[in-house]
Amino acid sequence: MAIGLFYVILLGCVLLNVCFYFYFSKVCFSNPATYDKNVTPVSVIVCAKNEEENLRRLVPQLLSQDHPNFEIILINDASSDDTRFVIEDFMAQHPQIKMVDVVNNETFWGNKKYALTLGIKKAVNDHLVFIDADCEPASNQWLSLISSPLKNDTTIVLGYSGYHKAKNSLLNALIRFETVLAAVQYLGYAMRGNPYMGVGRNLAYTSKQFYDVSGFMSHMKVMGGDDDLFVNEAATGNNTAVVIDSEAFTMSKPKQEWNKWWTQKKRHVQTSKLYKTRHKLSLGLFFTSQIFFFIATILGFFFGLQWEAILSLVLIRYVIVWIVMGKGLSRFRESELIPFFPLLELLLVFLQAGLFISNITHKPSRWK
Repeated sequence: MAIGLFYVILLGCVLLNVCFYFYFSKVCFSNPATYDKNVTPVSVIVCAKNEEENLRRLVPQLLSQDHPNFEIILINDASSDDTRFVIEDFMAQHPQIKMVDVVNNETFWGNKKYALTLGIKKAVNDHLVFIDADCEPASNQWLSLISSPLKNDTTIVLGYSGYHKAKNSLLNALIRFETVLAAVQYLGYAMRGNPYMGVGRNLAYTSKQFYDVSGFMSHMKVMGGDDDLFVNEAATGNNTAVVIDSEAFTMSKPKQEWNKWWTQKKRHVQTSKLYKTRHKLSLGLFFTSQIFFFIATILGFFFGLQWEAILSLVLIRYVIVWIVMGKGLSRFRESELIPFFPLLELLLVFLQAGLFISNITHKPSRWK
């Protein structure tokens, strides 16, 4: 009886994994959608907290974007370095650059959403595009591509933001792998008409959409979620588009220390608890099927339970999942990680389990 139950659990996990990856796979195998070039005025919004060096690098790249009409809103979010003076220097040279100088107040101390709200109010255009100060666009077509779908009933556009590579770093490889896996999920869900999150490093929406859901008010006092919680609340299958053209990617600097990455991921896990119930159930079921697959496989081999049958199920699962993730990793320019997929997936799943356990006892309290 116990052995039979074991095989039912393992088979169930394999089937669930395969079904989930089939659901995600649309983003891996579909060609990028094409849109007419956007000429509608756009406001690019960058929230910067102690980002003087990053702004010196990012702003010239924004100014070089191939778009006929855009302004740049640079938000100095109560920085303690020379961020404000860097912004003022750019403003003196480029009239399309505007600054929002945020002073912390008692109610919204250190709240990025408060700073972003002020930036959105400053913008004169309805079409808003967001990028972080430590990012860089993949090309000078980024702004046109990420904003082009904003027309008719499309009010939210989800893009991909990857991380720069570092040699001989397991952490760097893990971060890049996890980023692609997350993108395959949230972009794949959106392409199936079921959007649940986006990333603020490469995101666009209209100011009307922002005000229609009262901005960030429903989660203003939650530390994170200016991107994923907003999208989870506002996005539908009818108002959301996905841009996966490689020229529309953005790239960021990854964490270089395990403890800093751990803190960042804890914040992301904390905000995901506020997703809509159907999204929490779906994502939870996917994670559960993953970890139970690994646990059941390890226990099965350890106790010698008909290893041939177990190996067959494991191989079937890995062949299908490896094909999907191989296409996903290639799509998002991380093909060199394909041979290491089994190791990175196993490591990530058990680290994610640790994150959920850790978040029960300690919650991060500042956005930066």
